[in-house]
Amino acid sequence: MDNIEKMDNIEIIRAAEEWQRAGAYSVRIQGMNRQHGISLREEFDDLDGEPSRYIVALDGGYPVATCRFFEKDEKSVSLGRVVVLPEYRGRELGRLVVNEAEKWIAELGYGEIFIDSRVTATGFYEKLGYEQIDGKVIKSGPFDCVKMYKKM
Repeated sequence: MDNIEKMDNIEIIRAAEEWQRAGAYSVRIQGMNRQHGISLREEFDDLDGEPSRYIVALDGGYPVATCRFFEKDEKSVSLGRVVVLPEYRGRELGRLVVNEAEKWIAELGYGEIFIDSRVTATGFYEKLGYEQIDGKVIKSGPFDCVKMYKKM
């Protein structure tokens, strides 16, 4: 299957159906709403649902990591809402969901990816080839963030 990467008991899927997107939402509720006290209204915005696209990592069918992306313009997308459940961190699942999103983004013909990264996560994105745009810190909810960029 070209839209699934298997690793041990982990499946990385492109969420094309609502039940699959529900897996992405489940991870975000557990990883952001519950862990960081982010309200549902702050975590889920007008960009959720169609036409955003979601990647979900499943462990034996249980959703454990996710990310989403959406079109900014005809040549670029915004990638975000990268969340890995706390008990699954350190197992490369963030990298796997971002890599699968990048494959999908390239297949769709986009050439640029933008991310609003938490300051504490910039090292993660830099390892994946992203660069800070200007280093200016912006507030996104309770988090300090910087804008990052990657040319495909």
